[in-house]
Amino acid sequence: MSMEATARTAMWGAMHAQEDRRPFNRATLGRIGRFARPHRARLAGYLVLSVITAGLAVATPVLAGRVVDAIVHGKAVGVVVGLAVVIALIALAQAAFSVTSRWLSAGIGEDLILDMRTAVFDHVQKMPIAFFTRTRTGALVSRLNNDVIGAQRAFSSTLSGVVGNVVTLVITLAVMISISWQITLLALILLPLFVIPSRRFGARLARLSREAADHNAVMSNQMTERFSAPGATLVKLFGRPGRESSEFAVRARRVRDIGVRTAMVQTVFVTALTLVSALALALVYGLGGFYALRGELEAGAVVSMALLLTQLYSPLTSLASARVDVMSALVSFERVFEVLDLKPLIDEKDDATTVPDGPIAVEFDDVHFAYPAADKVSLASLEEVASLDSRGGVEVLHGVSFRAEPGQMVALVGSSGAGKSTIAQLIPRLYDTDAGSVRLGGVDVRDLSFDALKSAVGMVTQDGHLFHETVRANLALARPGATEEQLWDVLRRSRLEELVRSLPDGLDTVVGERGYRLSGGERQRLTIARLLLAHPRVVILDEATAHLDSTSEAAVQEALGEALVGRTAVVIAHRLSTVRAADQILVVEAGRVVERGTHDELLAAGGRYEQLYRTQFADRTAAPVAP
Repeated sequence: MSMEATARTAMWGAMHAQEDRRPFNRATLGRIGRFARPHRARLAGYLVLSVITAGLAVATPVLAGRVVDAIVHGKAVGVVVGLAVVIALIALAQAAFSVTSRWLSAGIGEDLILDMRTAVFDHVQKMPIAFFTRTRTGALVSRLNNDVIGAQRAFSSTLSGVVGNVVTLVITLAVMISISWQITLLALILLPLFVIPSRRFGARLARLSREAADHNAVMSNQMTERFSAPGATLVKLFGRPGRESSEFAVRARRVRDIGVRTAMVQTVFVTALTLVSALALALVYGLGGFYALRGELEAGAVVSMALLLTQLYSPLTSLASARVDVMSALVSFERVFEVLDLKPLIDEKDDATTVPDGPIAVEFDDVHFAYPAADKVSLASLEEVASLDSRGGVEVLHGVSFRAEPGQMVALVGSSGAGKSTIAQLIPRLYDTDAGSVRLGGVDVRDLSFDALKSAVGMVTQDGHLFHETVRANLALARPGATEEQLWDVLRRSRLEELVRSLPDGLDTVVGERGYRLSGGERQRLTIARLLLAHPRVVILDEATAHLDSTSEAAVQEALGEALVGRTAVVIAHRLSTVRAADQILVVEAGRVVERGTHDELLAAGGRYEQLYRTQFADRTAAPVAP
């Protein structure tokens, strides 16, 4: 490694010298060991190769000095050629060991990334909906990407770097002292001139890097929000493109300015350290030459000392920042473990059962519920706040009881925020009750297996969410092994067959992010088709037609007619005209069922339902939509 390369290594090794300085966490180290245990054989081989490679790196300067001595003393040509061959063989061995070491390093690192990513991904999927309503998606994705990769570096580079540098340093010092302790002492005295600037400039570079990262994060966030379909629509409707552009340009110019300053700091830093290195070499050559002319040192020894100088500076400067590298890796591990330690609020029992065969009744028995506080379901770092919101635990459902008989439709109506959607979310166990029970076919949902619950209950929400995938893939979420005939059958029953056949790629047409290439009514009918494919025995409709025009609503209502046949249904609706035919209508206000009965019974009672109905249809010129 050249002196300039050594200077650059010192610079990048010191850039994070001002970061986290917490003490080692033994518990974290123990968990890291458990993750590394399956790879311990390859890890041991990797470390052995690192030690061997470090030893070979010191051998070459020593042999180079002996070549010079052989030439000076007029040794036979065979001696010089033999030494050259040995140097070549060492180079070949170093190359082979480096390739093998890199292969082991890549395998260990990538396997570790695989293990940690799958562990975090699987764990996050078990988290309750409350976790996702609070967490910033970008922060969570960062744990799966940046932090996992940061943890992987602990094995692929930091560990071998520390071991290799220690071995190189010990061997180099031993060889240099054996050649000339005076020159070795001189090299060590000059070391502060090499290390101190690296730490000072490194700290400055770290500040510039963090500032640039902050600006880049803001730009990234602006692009992510503005380039999504809803964000772009909002900007076009209410935003000012000129202002958006100027705000983005201000950030971009700051990043540009920081880039120029960073380049200049790097250049000055590398130039200064290269100058120090050149002066150190000059002193080694001067003092070594002095001793050689006095006959106290061989000429080859002077060459060896000069070559060994870089072998001394490089590991010393790397080890100076090794603690920071190790702590950075530990912080990455801790951030990953932080997510893994967040326990899901909803667990499947070991003896979980299945739903009885046949039609299913849905029953709420004195249900009380409060949304969990933030500290139960989230992390401050994932919400990107200084501390979690301590509020929570306020009861929103107060003794809700009702029963939907098999094949019946029960409608939930009431003011916004009354608790209707909360009631619906308790049936598929998106949340668990605090008191009372929710039963399907007489079995508490907390006693059911997740698979049994998913196969029994289907839900259509008002946003009609779709993934940025094909029509086929979005449908297959409900039944991965569905045949082509089954897919077209549910599309026909949801009044979408003609539309999908007209698309450029039919079932393989990509619907766009959140399904925005389709209209609102088409998205809803596609979610209904997915529901039909799942063939659940209980259907939950949460404002499924709330934001549709009359034409789209009529098409969706036809599709819903197919979806509800022979199934127990719980329907939430603001438009009371859509639930007039319900077997039972529950009026929910402030988390309580205040009225119940059929449409005619509730109108005759003259209570809250009658008020809602008259308010909604005060304008008689707007005829109600037929159920």
